[in-house]
Amino acid sequence: MNVRVVDYRAADAAAQFTRSLHETGFGVLVNHPIPQQLVESIYRDWLAFFDSEQKHDYAFSVEKQDGYFSTAISETAKGATQKDIKEYFHVYPWGRIPAQLKADAMQYYDTANALAAELLGWVEQYTPADIAANYSEPLSGMIQGSNKTLLRVLRYPPLSGQEPAGSLRAAAHGDINLLTILPAANEPGLQVQDMDGNWIDVPCDFGMLIINIGDMLQEASQGYYPSTQHRVVNPTGDGASKSRVSLPLFLHPRDEVVLSARYSAGAYLDERLRELGVKS
Repeated sequence: MNVRVVDYRAADAAAQFTRSLHETGFGVLVNHPIPQQLVESIYRDWLAFFDSEQKHDYAFSVEKQDGYFSTAISETAKGATQKDIKEYFHVYPWGRIPAQLKADAMQYYDTANALAAELLGWVEQYTPADIAANYSEPLSGMIQGSNKTLLRVLRYPPLSGQEPAGSLRAAAHGDINLLTILPAANEPGLQVQDMDGNWIDVPCDFGMLIINIGDMLQEASQGYYPSTQHRVVNPTGDGASKSRVSLPLFLHPRDEVVLSARYSAGAYLDERLRELGVKS
């Protein structure tokens, strides 16, 4: 698998980027508009939050899916038997956000959301006409007015050595949404599965932005844009004693958007959240 590293400012960026998404389900951008200083500030400040007792004041809402999800209730990936080794916080503009973290989180949310919308426009532009004819509305229209786009602040804690056999920081999974935007984490570990079933390390130099297709876009594009399985493997050596912070933005359509003859976006999301064990 050749995950392309594309310069966002290049004249042919849209063509190269969407080709990578079609061929691999992934693309990597450099020289993009998300400020690295902002990302590093968020990593630092949220690590302190996860190390504090304040996080328990924001226990997640089953109905709204906002707030803090502890390691005890974190997701079990579809088809996996062990929970992922992670804790995380769901940030929505309408949701609960710790006061000292809100300004940076919302600046990042707005910047990443604007970029995600632009990239979705690239995907739409380079969708073959016979595939695009099946979209219930233009892709860019699917996110207009959506309140479901989610910023997840993830912390993979240091490993204790007592983890259940076979458990991973994040077991193999596909994302639920249209597109996911992810700045390179502070530690390596992200891998993507190629068409032959091999696991490939995703480039993770600071400043890189990793984008992958979600299951909803795979559904809407009839598989033209594949939602590739990915995972976060457990570190060894010195890395095992370090926390890993990750900051994915999951671009979601409005609930009523029709993805295919089988699914609306809302029905698809509810089904997957029940599978993950975070919604009844």
